[in-house]
Amino acid sequence: MLEHGGRLRLASQRYGIELAHWIDLSTGIAPWPYPVPEIPLSVWQRLPEDDDGLLDVASAYYGAKNLLAVNGSQAAIMALPRLRAPGVVAVLAPSYGEYAPAWRAAGHQVIECAAEDLRQQDVDAIDVMMLANPNNPDGCCFSRVALLAMAQRLSESNGWLVVDEAFADADGENSLANMAGMAGAENVIILRSLGKFFGLAGARVGFCIAAPALLLRLQEALGPWPLANPARFIAKVGLGDTAWQAAQRQRLHAASARLATLLANNDLPSTGGTALFQYVQCAFAAPLYERLAQRGILVRYFAEPSALRLGLPENEMAWARLENALGDVMGKYGYPSNSSA
Repeated sequence: MLEHGGRLRLASQRYGIELAHWIDLSTGIAPWPYPVPEIPLSVWQRLPEDDDGLLDVASAYYGAKNLLAVNGSQAAIMALPRLRAPGVVAVLAPSYGEYAPAWRAAGHQVIECAAEDLRQQDVDAIDVMMLANPNNPDGCCFSRVALLAMAQRLSESNGWLVVDEAFADADGENSLANMAGMAGAENVIILRSLGKFFGLAGARVGFCIAAPALLLRLQEALGPWPLANPARFIAKVGLGDTAWQAAQRQRLHAASARLATLLANNDLPSTGGTALFQYVQCAFAAPLYERLAQRGILVRYFAEPSALRLGLPENEMAWARLENALGDVMGKYGYPSNSSA
């Protein structure tokens, strides 16, 4: 099992700080979740039904015609590699750590590529390209034009382009959700999730958007009832709440800009990011991670390249603690300015 953000209990044990005293900035999940309404008891009593209206609401939200609801996008990440014969898969790196292992476990050869290398990859030798857009953890974005060009080149050899758009809800101008599986993009597969933007990671709600024939194969691979009925209920309400979505986008963009300014003011200018997190590549990421953790602030550390990813503080108390911790750590331990590190 790969390590992911959000493991507060482990951090609490390691650093001897009670759970209630932590500020968790390690996940990139919106700190203001969708206000889930009361779930009727009848929802808990019935098995999930495909004709409950969820797909209609999701179709309107994503602008997509063909969708399959899944148990978080992770379910599709694990299942899709088993729908193809073993081949060569080019995966964006650094990126979400589950992509490459999922393809390798299904017998595929995986080539990990930087963004520019992926754009220039010789698709004659590639069966599948998989990337996140925006990318996690560095926020790198591919334009719709660039993605469609990749898809067109791959289609000539029956290849797939798989794009995980987990962080696209707040910045969706480059999304291919409204084109995946349609004419001219039949080989495009899009993954979406309610975990980040809606702040509902615990509900484990995701969608795969693709051509109908592929979705049918994926549905058969996942088996019946891949998404629990209460999760379907919550997703239907949240995806249809356009007023809340507009307010959430505004709030996330404002908080992300504030975080970028705070980091820059402490000699830690962002080297990438999205509306949900900021990414700082620096040589002293490991000790900085430790110093913040010792103060009850959990961020995400990456070893290669050496970097930190910081999510958004939830409230003014959290902002003040982060500001004080950064000022104390950067001043006390004499880390060099990131601009010259």
